[in-house]
Amino acid sequence: MDDPLGPRSILELRDARAGLHAWVVVDNVAAGPAIGGVRLAADVGVDEVRRLARAMTLKSAAAGLPHGGAKAAIVADPRLPSSRKEELVRAFARLIGELDSYIPGPDLGTDETAMAFIHDEIGRAVGLPRVLGGLALDAIGATAVGLVAAAEVAAPACKLRLDGARVAVQGFGAVGQHAARLFAERGARVVAACDSSGGVVNGDGLDVAALAAHKRARRRVRDFAGGRATDDRELVTVDCDIFVPAARPDVIRRDNADRLRARLVVQGANLPVTDEAERRLFERGVLSLPDFVVNAGGVICAAVEYRGGGEREALALVRERVAANTRELLDRSGRDGSTPRDAALAMARARVEEAMSYRRHAKLAHPHAHPAEPKPVEPSHSFAEEPE
Repeated sequence: MDDPLGPRSILELRDARAGLHAWVVVDNVAAGPAIGGVRLAADVGVDEVRRLARAMTLKSAAAGLPHGGAKAAIVADPRLPSSRKEELVRAFARLIGELDSYIPGPDLGTDETAMAFIHDEIGRAVGLPRVLGGLALDAIGATAVGLVAAAEVAAPACKLRLDGARVAVQGFGAVGQHAARLFAERGARVVAACDSSGGVVNGDGLDVAALAAHKRARRRVRDFAGGRATDDRELVTVDCDIFVPAARPDVIRRDNADRLRARLVVQGANLPVTDEAERRLFERGVLSLPDFVVNAGGVICAAVEYRGGGEREALALVRERVAANTRELLDRSGRDGSTPRDAALAMARARVEEAMSYRRHAKLAHPHAHPAEPKPVEPSHSFAEEPE
């Protein structure tokens, strides 16, 4: 069944000379040009990119930004040498030069350096280095600022206080490290953390600063001396109050949702909880705060950067918008008994639909909903035509 929100276009990009294979999904542009990260991963496919692009549409709408949603992915190993990464990123940038409905940003496997390469090629990117006018999203911890703001609003509903709460962080990367630091600054105990190699657990609390220094030294989290080593999959079962999934999609699923021991889930990653797991957590009385509401700090900062705003303005806006939207979704969920995700979806879709209503022709926002087969786009082709 067609979805009136989109996607607007699905493009498969190939450049044989550069050895590039990539996907771009522009989901909806009713509110303005779409912002979305460029993911670099060996196992990423078009279905994942489509889901992530829709999450960006909802995220921008929920945050009240003049932007739509999109996502891109370069199919490659993120551990490639930096020179090879640059070659792929620049080839990708040249292929999206004419796709002016899409503003690229950083994502898993890419960073501000990659965005600088894209900006150099096409003059259009967010998440840039400070020297190019960027806000250094990873350095200031924009996404984590929103996660903690959401947790502060939601904690009373779970009969929790952040001071003394036990926090587990699944994914100790840019988002996870800042989240751990900010929770610790508010008096919480970070009792577990992991990266792709495995994790570490300490019921008395990990030394977050020491663990971050350990990680910066390119050491594995599981080798940190301040706790017991564990499998990263076991982290879902750790005894904690707040669970922060901040890595890849679908880490909480039907098969492990009953093993989660937290009372509050604050979704730092995109799509970390499957639909089935969301319903099961709700049935169990676990409050799961949807990704596109609570991890919107990055895209809010990106939007502020895009229009030339500063760091103080961006972080203040993150706190304000994420806290307000968390309150609204909790109020909606409480009134009608819907899951927090369903309440947030209703809120965000209503905002997208209102933006679409102001278009002279609604189809301008989504001329091709769910194309049957995305067409390959070769380097010499124009982006003037959307896929049929």
